[in-house]
Amino acid sequence: QFSDTGSRKEHVKITSESKPGFLERLSETSGGMLMGLVTFLLSFYLLFTNEGRALRTARSLDEGLSLVIPLDTIHSVSQQNEGRLVHLAGALSTSKPLFDPSYGLSIQAVKLKRNVEMYQWVEYEDSTEYEENGEIKKETKYSYNTEWKSEVVNSRNFDREIGHKNPSAMAVESFTAVSPNVQVGSFVLSKGLVDKIDDFKQLSLSNLEDPHADVTRGGDYFYHSENPRRPEVGDLRVSFFYAGLSGDDPHLGYADKVTVIARQRGNELVAYHTKSGDVLQILYPGDLSVEEVFQKEHESNTMKTWALRAAGWLAMFVGISLMTRIFYTLVDWFPVVRDLVNIGLKAFAFCVASSLSLLTISIGWLFYRPLWSLLIGLLSLVPIVVAKSRVPPKKQQ
Repeated sequence: QFSDTGSRKEHVKITSESKPGFLERLSETSGGMLMGLVTFLLSFYLLFTNEGRALRTARSLDEGLSLVIPLDTIHSVSQQNEGRLVHLAGALSTSKPLFDPSYGLSIQAVKLKRNVEMYQWVEYEDSTEYEENGEIKKETKYSYNTEWKSEVVNSRNFDREIGHKNPSAMAVESFTAVSPNVQVGSFVLSKGLVDKIDDFKQLSLSNLEDPHADVTRGGDYFYHSENPRRPEVGDLRVSFFYAGLSGDDPHLGYADKVTVIARQRGNELVAYHTKSGDVLQILYPGDLSVEEVFQKEHESNTMKTWALRAAGWLAMFVGISLMTRIFYTLVDWFPVVRDLVNIGLKAFAFCVASSLSLLTISIGWLFYRPLWSLLIGLLSLVPIVVAKSRVPPKKQQ
């Protein structure tokens, strides 16, 4: 395996600008309030639609579990199962191997990906701001390092391009080849199922020869370089990845097994449309039972639901913070008052975002599970009650 010898260069740039006046800060805050309002409204849409999606997906999975038929064999197609949701497991197979003639490489797999990287300059910046003599100064440290990157880094955007210029394109392109016909036994997988085969593994090149005189193999890379041990900017290295091994290989092992749940249409496995409006075409690596597949799908649905809930709450919190920022701007001349107002605004945004998020979720559940909707609606009052209880009561006159 060749080692890289990157060189790092640095320089510092200091810029200054006059401290913005009150009206200028107020104008900036007004723009932030508008952005906050848009973010605030979008959070309602995200939270509400997410609950409907989660419940619809859960119902579709329950429907699928009640209808799915495990197949006795994958080597023959039974007309009795036409149009029905079926479950099967078996080894992947493809009609022809995938080739990359430029490097003399072939493999019996569902997908073959060529990954090309170029040795390039990369710019990093680290900025700090401080106030000096009534001005806002910004000190930015720019550093440059040479690294292998799979995308072209545009050096025209660098603060200092001289001495750090990258080529505008790669001489060799990355690509992914996909087998046109993928089967499990006698059944052909739809494009949607083939797309789910994405567990890529790097292909070892130890058994291959150098394809050209100007290409050198080092470890699991082909190098387009005069000296791979000391690469120069513009040099290339190429690696390969495969997904879905579809034939027994003396170096890679046996063909990959997958478990599929989909609708049988002739000898094809295609998407199944549930009564809830969702689509079921499921594929997992390995040999799994029906119960294991649907359990994984329910777990995936739960994780996605909570991730979108967190994103919705965060969007609402940010939106409220931006909309109430004007109060901070009005008192930012007074350091002590400013800090207290900032803490109060954050607490206010947290409580309101939590309450409104729970209320929106409860409305999303109203038509599906009314009891749960009521309980979540009551739970939305907790942040407000807690916040109110922490406010000291007024003293009696």
